[in-house]
Formats: sequence, structure tokens, C-alpha cells
Amino acid sequence: MAGIYIHIPFCHHKCLYCDFYSTGKSKLTDDFPSLILKEIELRKNLIPEEKVETIYFGGGTPSLLSFIQIQEILTGINKHFAIEPNPEITIEVNPDDLSKDILRGYKSIGINRISVGVQSFIDDELKFLGRRHDANKAIESILDIYKTGFTNVSVDLIYGIPNSSLESWEYSVNKAIELNVQHLSCYHLTFEESTPLTRKLKKGFINALDEELSIKQFQILREKTNANGFIHYEISNFAKEGFISKHNSSYWHGVPYLGVGPSAHSFNGKMRQWNVSSLDQWSNEIKQSKCTVQSETIDDTTKFNELLLTRLRTIWGVDLNFVAHTFPKKYSDYLRSSISDHLKKGNLIIVDESKLIIPPDKYFVSDAIIEDLFYLE
Repeated sequence: MAGIYIHIPFCHHKCLYCDFYSTGKSKLTDDFPSLILKEIELRKNLIPEEKVETIYFGGGTPSLLSFIQIQEILTGINKHFAIEPNPEITIEVNPDDLSKDILRGYKSIGINRISVGVQSFIDDELKFLGRRHDANKAIESILDIYKTGFTNVSVDLIYGIPNSSLESWEYSVNKAIELNVQHLSCYHLTFEESTPLTRKLKKGFINALDEELSIKQFQILREKTNANGFIHYEISNFAKEGFISKHNSSYWHGVPYLGVGPSAHSFNGKMRQWNVSSLDQWSNEIKQSKCTVQSETIDDTTKFNELLLTRLRTIWGVDLNFVAHTFPKKYSDYLRSSISDHLKKGNLIIVDESKLIIPPDKYFVSDAIIEDLFYLE
């Protein structure tokens, strides 16, 4: 199995907190889909024998492309790869880009999962984050998605927003649940270097939310989702039964994927590659049938550390027997010795005899736990 990720780097404007590669909408040209397909043709041998199970349009703002342009890309993918029956095809959308006509177009070309970048159902918080839509538009867009016949809808929310409260966060979570979404991706606001939000923080114009309040917001999230039938399957992701994201789960399970478009990453089990973060350079090279990618061959240590980093974030955890049978003995010995203290403290637990997991009440400090387990040469 394999996945394909298409990075659509265009945005109306960049949100204040975002550090993903993006560029202005004015850079979107009619030939962008053909350039994506040309890159696929150039690099398809990265996953030559794999059947494609998931296709994901991310960004940026994929909903800036017309459904005709998206259809062109999907048609090209079908020409180059064997596709599993009923693949999961996701598109990320902004609420203010949607209309019923656009949604009907998406449905007609096979898109079957919509991920809506809501971030908050509180207007003041949306303004703070630099979002273009308001809460009413977000609600309207989700209702329109359902009216068009989609049955797999994910909503992104952000907690830890400066000046937010337990009440405002609980309101946003409750609103998403009331709208009957099948999936929630909820991320703590991160102050990334070189973003406008971080510059405001450094200049003292804003203050980060108190960590204890952020922890309580996360606890509310867990309680509300658990009470409403969501599976907390990854630190930031919650799904109703049958609606776990296949594409994102493939990253955590080490499934090969091809990433195309400026700044996109790829992985084939042995090597990781990433494209240049420049639309101009990327497009100029593709037009010349070239594609400059940086790459990293994954050695045993990197593979071991990435297994910990990805799987310990999930309910699937790390199987100690798998480590013993897959890696040189030194890694298994190291892991068993390094987890001892964490097991005593309750930072880690072993279930089903050999599955190592981080208990959900320790998720908020999971980064520190995982980092402490890394094998260092």
C-alpha cells in the first residue's frame, strides 16, 4: 500500500501562526496541475510496485484550485498508478472558499473526505489567528458539506490560543461535536520561528497562554471526545469508529508515500526525500524535466528513533517483539533498559504483553518522554 500527497502551496494570505511553505494566490497558474503530473511522471518509481490507497491534497489552500484542476490531477494519478478500490481521497479546505457548486464538483470527481480548517468557533480567536472566515461561515460550510452528501468530515481546531479560556475552548469542541463531524484534529498553538505571531510574542505584544490552562484545555478535549464516541487514536487526532484517517495513519505506520509539489516530503521505506521550498525553482525545473530533491538514507538508528517518534504518539504503540525481531540486538536491549524508569513513573505502560504505549494522561508531556528514549550514537 502507498499514499500520495499533493502540496498546493497557494494561500489568499498567510495565517499569523503558520510556518508551512506557501505563496500568494496570484502565483497560481493554469499549468500548475500539469506540473504536478509531470513531477509524478518523473518520480513515480519511488513507489513503483505499490497500490495507492490514499490521496491527500494539502497546503497551503487546496480549495483555491478549481475542481476541474483537481480532477486533472486525479485523472493523471490514475494513469500512473494502480489504485485500490475505494481509495480515501482527502482535500483540505478553508470555510470561505466553499460553495455548494464547488462541493458538488468535489463529489463528482471522487473526493470522499473533507478536512475543514476551522481552528475555532469563536470570532475573536479567529481574528487573533488571522483567519478570513468567521464562526458562522465555518458552521455554514460544514452543514453544506453534509447537504452535498459527504459523510466523512474532519475539523481542525487549535487550543492554547492566547486570551482563550476553558469556556471558549469547550464551546469550540462542543460545537464541532454538535455538527456531528466524524474526525477532529486538535493542535496546540505553536510559536514557530519567523512567523508574525512569534514576532509579536518576542516584542511583548502578546503573551503565551499559561501552560496549566493549556493542559486543562487538553483534558476537556479528551473528556468531551471520549464521552461522545471518539477514539483518541493519536495525540492530536480523534475519530468516530470507522473514520480514522487512513492517510495520516500511514505516516505513523511507516507506509511509503510520494509527495509532490513545492516542499513536499516523500518516503519509500529506505529513503526520505523533500522538494525545494520554492514555487519558482520547482516549476522551472519541472518544465525542464528535472526535479531537485534532497534525500536522506534511513539507517537503523534513524529508523529506530522514527519508530518511537511516530508510533508512541498513537494507540498502536511500539511492539517490543517487533523491535527485537527487526533491529540489531543493541536497540532492543537499549529500549528495554531505557523504559524501566518511565514504567515505574507511569510515563509508559505495557499492554497485551509486548505493546509499549504512552498512557493518554501523559500525552501532554509525550515529546519529552519520547526524546528520552532516542538511541544516540
